[in-house]
Amino acid sequence: MTNVRSKTVVTVISKISERPVGKDACLVVIYGLELGRKFNLETANVIIGRSSKSEIQIDQESVSRNHAKIINTGKSIILRDLGSTNGTYVNDQLIDEYVLRDGDFLKIGRTIFKFLSGGNIENAYHEEIYRLTTVDGLTQIFNRRYFLEQLDREVSRAKRYRRELSLILFDIDHFKQINDTFGHLAGDYVLKQLATVVKGKIRREDILARYGGEEFAIVLPEIDNTNSSAFADKVRKIVEKAPFKFEDTKISVTVSVGVGTCVEADDAAALIKRTDEKLYEAKNAGRNCVRG
Repeated sequence: MTNVRSKTVVTVISKISERPVGKDACLVVIYGLELGRKFNLETANVIIGRSSKSEIQIDQESVSRNHAKIINTGKSIILRDLGSTNGTYVNDQLIDEYVLRDGDFLKIGRTIFKFLSGGNIENAYHEEIYRLTTVDGLTQIFNRRYFLEQLDREVSRAKRYRRELSLILFDIDHFKQINDTFGHLAGDYVLKQLATVVKGKIRREDILARYGGEEFAIVLPEIDNTNSSAFADKVRKIVEKAPFKFEDTKISVTVSVGVGTCVEADDAAALIKRTDEKLYEAKNAGRNCVRG
């Protein structure tokens, strides 16, 4: 059963000095269907919604027929919620009306847009498209493709220089239950918050990535099995203690963790397979634990 969210609308208006010019502005889809698509904001009014008559259509149950409106005054770009059921978010804040600034993230339903404005918008757009080849749009950590490329490179380096290399794979326990109980918007929040919590605890040389739907990976160069297992348990405890609160609802989150360490015969695929087997051992042992 999905909880009905008690909607609290917050009006957030940018400072006058931070307002972008209304000319040369667009939205780029960075998470959701039509990834990378650009919507120019040249007209005075643009409706975002589920309706086929919307200028920007998002065909999702969590999106209202007329969800939000973008108003181009010629001097600024204003985003206004149109009384949507599930709300309009900018930079993870629920808004009623907001003057957009270059680089803002808009979330409508489960789709995330990045707002771009300024004198060289085409260049900014192409930079964003390039960024999407390495970064997951929801969690803002590395994506599966980048992870696989980097792991292959790190395995080769570890074997060449006879250095330690470990891999951690973890996923959220009973994630489907979180989605079924609190809704997919809450599930998206949990994924993003978990990535933020873990990202703050890794070294600069470590690689944190979203490996699958609710599965994450951390590549740990020059870390042996003993230390990587200790770090994995630290991650598990951090997640267990971290506050996950979507709107007014607290959500209990734990992870199961598998740890693998590179050996001479390994390639990237073999290391992933062995680490994934340890992850499943952790899940079969009752979850919220580490196996390595």
